[in-house]
Amino acid sequence: MGRTAKEISASVEAGVRSGQLTPGDHLPPVRALAGQLGISPTTVAAAYSDLRRRGLTTGTGRAGTRIRGAPAVSSRVYLSAPAGTRDLITGGPDPDLLPLLPGQPARRSARMYAEAPVSPRLRRLAAASLAADGIESASLTVTGGALDGIERVLATWLTPADRVVVEDPGHAVTFDLLAAMGFTAVPVPVDDLGIRPAELAAALASGAGALIVTPRAQAATGAAWDAGRAAEIGAVLRRHPGVGVIEDDHAGPVAGVPALSACAGMNGWASPARWVTLRSVSKSLGPDLRLAVVAGDEATITRVAGRQALGTGWVSYQLQDIVADLWSDASVARTLTTAAQVYARRGAALRSALAAHGMTASGRSGFTCWVPVADEDGVASRLAAAGWAVAPGQRFRIAAPPGVRISFARLTEADAASFAAELARALRHRASRLD
Repeated sequence: MGRTAKEISASVEAGVRSGQLTPGDHLPPVRALAGQLGISPTTVAAAYSDLRRRGLTTGTGRAGTRIRGAPAVSSRVYLSAPAGTRDLITGGPDPDLLPLLPGQPARRSARMYAEAPVSPRLRRLAAASLAADGIESASLTVTGGALDGIERVLATWLTPADRVVVEDPGHAVTFDLLAAMGFTAVPVPVDDLGIRPAELAAALASGAGALIVTPRAQAATGAAWDAGRAAEIGAVLRRHPGVGVIEDDHAGPVAGVPALSACAGMNGWASPARWVTLRSVSKSLGPDLRLAVVAGDEATITRVAGRQALGTGWVSYQLQDIVADLWSDASVARTLTTAAQVYARRGAALRSALAAHGMTASGRSGFTCWVPVADEDGVASRLAAAGWAVAPGQRFRIAAPPGVRISFARLTEADAASFAAELARALRHRASRLD
């Protein structure tokens, strides 16, 4: 394993990559490992600190140090459905509801080194869309998807060990990103209208550098703000002007409810000093189109674009042109409207079918919902045996009570009743074991 902190850390990382160490595995206590290796406990503690900072492990003190559910050196970031099951686990859109990509002309315009990072045409379309939703769009840039945008924004705002307030349950990969960047996630509960203002106020009062919120199509629960909730969140933020705010509007036009912002100046109240709204095209136009528009305060957008220029440089103009073509196409607009309506009907059908069996599911938007259950893994396992793949909630929560996340993007209205019956059977099986 080695005798220096660097060697110990590298050894653990190699074990994760090879599969010898798996999520949930505990590492030896600091003093125990130091004794085995004949080195100082300070050296082992330094190695464990490095592993936590880089997102490979979690926990400390009496609870011990264990491998994270999705360590930063693992490719197992997203859950996948087991072979032979219906996929209600991945959280992606229904491929049949995505618009067709435009045909490629013989030659697209080529972006040269000295040009702006955002193509003028895409900038005009994005700015108009944001302005129509009351979101300030004077400063905007483009990143390689929402997570790329979140990472770049946080890197301009924070330093390692800073605290970031997140929704709980929430977006699992965002939790992983924060851990990999060395930030501390501060969980705040959500209800059907999104993050809860009173608990948000308490979390911000305890100290935080940033807040990540989802105005609609919340990744775990399908929560969505209404105008009242947006105003309440905005009022909380005004009491903490130093906190940077990221609004992750990842589903955009297929969310099924109107866009709202808690911090955009065009909505009638002052914007925070540091804010961004991100709109990815992955859920609406397709996951392989790695592009998100990022609007925000001038300083943040300038810093993000400037740092990007020193690395990847820019998001391909050809990709930007494809997105601009899709946004300009009236038939694509109709396709997106239809997709939003279909997702809404599928969500309503699922919630109704679950209610018929006495189960309550969250969700006002998007295509995921959350069902509270006591035994996440047991319920998910029994459903998989019956041919249905759902996600155990542990992957999406920090302090929230247990549950399962269901992605109904591909669940037709006709199949909602049969799935709900299987879930009810899985829950009854658990109850019978407790009697």
